[in-house]
Amino acid sequence: MAGPGSEPGELSDSELLRLLEEEPGDSGKPNSSSNLESLKKVLLEDSAAGKVKRKRAQTPLEKYYLKYLCVTDLSTQSWCEQQMVYGRELPQLQAPETAVLLNTGKSIHLARELEVHDVVKIRTTSREDSWAIKILNLLSVIPVLQAGGCVRELPVFGVIEDVFLMGIIDELCYSATGELELRELKTRGRPFMPSGAQKKRDYFQVCLYKYIFDAMVQGKLKPDVITSHIQLRPEQPLGSQIREHAQKVGFTVTCFGDLLELMYLNLTLSDIPGIDCLKIEYSHQESNTLLGTEVVRFEEEKVREKAEYYLAYWKGQREVQGVEIEEAWKCQSCSYSEICDWRKERAEGPEQRSGPKKSK
Repeated sequence: MAGPGSEPGELSDSELLRLLEEEPGDSGKPNSSSNLESLKKVLLEDSAAGKVKRKRAQTPLEKYYLKYLCVTDLSTQSWCEQQMVYGRELPQLQAPETAVLLNTGKSIHLARELEVHDVVKIRTTSREDSWAIKILNLLSVIPVLQAGGCVRELPVFGVIEDVFLMGIIDELCYSATGELELRELKTRGRPFMPSGAQKKRDYFQVCLYKYIFDAMVQGKLKPDVITSHIQLRPEQPLGSQIREHAQKVGFTVTCFGDLLELMYLNLTLSDIPGIDCLKIEYSHQESNTLLGTEVVRFEEEKVREKAEYYLAYWKGQREVQGVEIEEAWKCQSCSYSEICDWRKERAEGPEQRSGPKKSK
């Protein structure tokens, strides 16, 4: 896929699902003209009283009105952070084949999901309802994992460096030896395995999934962590369809806080282990042929260090970074290469960036 985080011809099904499930209004972006007028009034009053201070620069999280990030936001940074930023700001410049890959990936993704469970559409009436669906999806698979079964599309949540992260694990199942395995599917438009740089990005993605999942089953995700980071109301009554669906899967709830407590108790009191093995399966989209499987080694300290580095950008602690000269080959398949400031600065070199030399 020509766009954030990859070369043309590759699509992560987890990335696809995350893009498709974004709820309208969940970004927290202000959209009220009355609020804008009130803000102008306050600023004018403060200005007259000499109270207005220099405005603090926005962090990227604030600039894009994000209350949380998804795991694939961080993994795409490991490919090219500058490309990821352009993908958010100028999505219309992405290559036309992106839409084709998304549609194909969506079909493959849905077919795999329907192999293990049905997909039910539920009407939501609030942001709390939207997040309630995610939590109910998580609650519904806990008994399956306890019984040694296989689950797909498992939502996971966690916090690293005070930033809330969300991801969707393609598949969790037990091996013949009883180990809990994570299996991530990557569909590719080209009939061969990805480059080493692409593999590194994918390795980081599945390692983050393990890091977050293990923290959840260890009881580290408290209910108030979710509500405070995403600004949700625990006392918010759930919609009628949410309550009905909850009853069908065995839970009686009235408000969002009830579901949060159930999630915390079910995770911490279950005997579900941490993830033992990480595998990535690469498949050719057109022929559905398995191209190969990678087993990923998990090194917690390195995973956390990388996450901290990438999150530093989102928190406004450093500027965006593009690829270094030894990885400039990535620019050949980038939709934003013609407008990329990072690329232009590197092409000019330090001498030209510092300005022309004065004549004697």
